[in-house]
Amino acid sequence: MHKPSYADAERRLLAALRDCARDPRVAAGARALSFTGEHGALWLAAGLAGAVADRHRRAAWLRATALVAGAHLASMGVKRVVRRPRPLLAGAEPLVRTEGRHSFPSSHASSAAAAAVAYGALRPVGARLVPPLAAAVCVSRLVAGVHYPSDIAAGALLGGVTARAGAAWMRGPLERSRR
Repeated sequence: MHKPSYADAERRLLAALRDCARDPRVAAGARALSFTGEHGALWLAAGLAGAVADRHRRAAWLRATALVAGAHLASMGVKRVVRRPRPLLAGAEPLVRTEGRHSFPSSHASSAAAAAVAYGALRPVGARLVPPLAAAVCVSRLVAGVHYPSDIAAGALLGGVTARAGAAWMRGPLERSRR
C-alpha cells in the first residue's frame, strides 16, 4: 500500500489549481498576472510610481523598489543552485512560457512578497492593496502550472524576509530619526 507523501499532496494541490484554468476567464487572469509579474515588472513599476507620486518619501520608495529587485535577484540565485525542474502535469500544458527551466523558489512570489512588505510599510493604502494582488500573482503561477506550492511558499518567504531585513535601510536616516 502506497503511503501518500508530501510530494504527492503537493502534486494533487497543483493539479487541482491547474484544473481551475478550464474556465477561460481564470486562465486569462492567470496569464495576465503571470505576465505582469515577470521579472518583478509590476512591482518595480509600482515602486517607481510611488517614488514619483510621493515626493516626500521618494528616497524610501526607491529603496523599497531596490529591495524588491534584490529579492527577485536573490530568488534567481537560489534557483540556479537548487535547479528543481518545473512541474509536468499529465494532460495539462502550462498556460505560460517561462524564462528558465527551474522552479524553486518562485521569483514571482519573491518579488510579490517583497513588494507587499516594503510598500505596505510606506503607505496604509499599500498595506491594503498590495498583499491581495501579491497573493493573486502567486496563485496565478500555480494555476498556470509552472510552480509547485512549495516553490511559491519558499519564494514568498525569501521575498518577505529580504524586505523585512532591509526595512531600516528602506526608511533611511531621516525617517528613522523621526520615530
